[in-house]
Amino acid sequence: MNDPVNSPSHYFSPTGGELVDTIAHLNYLRANAIKYIFRAGKKYPEKEIEDLKKAVWCLNKELSIIECQRHNN
Repeated sequence: MNDPVNSPSHYFSPTGGELVDTIAHLNYLRANAIKYIFRAGKKYPEKEIEDLKKAVWCLNKELSIIECQRHNN
């Protein structure tokens, strides 16, 4: 059964695990990158490339923050 609020099918692994359990301990940008990679082509097949670009954006932003923090310390 697909529950679009509590267990959307595009966030459910074929192995039975739910994505939220995997990313719950990560910060927002890292979790979002994984979310976009995980759902790429599943939620909206025509937006697969867009989802992957969003993941790259999140990772680049995370890298920028880390580099800035390290530079300032």
